[in-house]
Amino acid sequence: MPFGGGNPCGCCHKTVYFAEEVQCEGKSFHKSCFLCMACKKNLDSTTVAVHVDEIYCKSCYGKKYGPKGYGFGGGAGTLSMDTGEGLGIKPVELVSHRPTNNPNSSKFAQKFGGSDICPRCSKAVYAAEKVVGGGNSWHKSCFRCAKCGKSLESTTLADKDGEIYCKACYAKNFGPKGFGFGQGAGALAYSE
Repeated sequence: MPFGGGNPCGCCHKTVYFAEEVQCEGKSFHKSCFLCMACKKNLDSTTVAVHVDEIYCKSCYGKKYGPKGYGFGGGAGTLSMDTGEGLGIKPVELVSHRPTNNPNSSKFAQKFGGSDICPRCSKAVYAAEKVVGGGNSWHKSCFRCAKCGKSLESTTLADKDGEIYCKACYAKNFGPKGFGFGQGAGALAYSE
């Protein structure tokens, strides 16, 4: 033990006295030193995540050491536009939306080596990335509205001529037109 009877701080290595002590993983910290190493947020026993001798908030820990890839967002269940570059993580480039360029939407014309062919990007669709909609197999990342690019689900899509749309774009472009339509949800129009 250093001079004065306190333990050394796991961060600044100065003496930690009882009134200002926070313990984590057998180490003592000053309350003011018990901060995330990446974002510098204050930590407590419910928000700390330890990696070797480093302490992080759970969000930064997930971004730096959590699972990566499709379906994992920013890691550890975070919803964020932060790319994690401050943590040494290289951002993944997003593929821009491209309308379908496959003129033949028949299922038989889209088979390639035992795999389906995505009508949006014309590449093979394997089981792990396959979404079925509008009578075709799509990559999860290609399963988007042809007009606005919004991500779709089987319950939120409408299809026309081998292409898929969100219900709003489908209604705007292919829905009924004329008097009594397009005036709002179930509105009745009276004329005198």
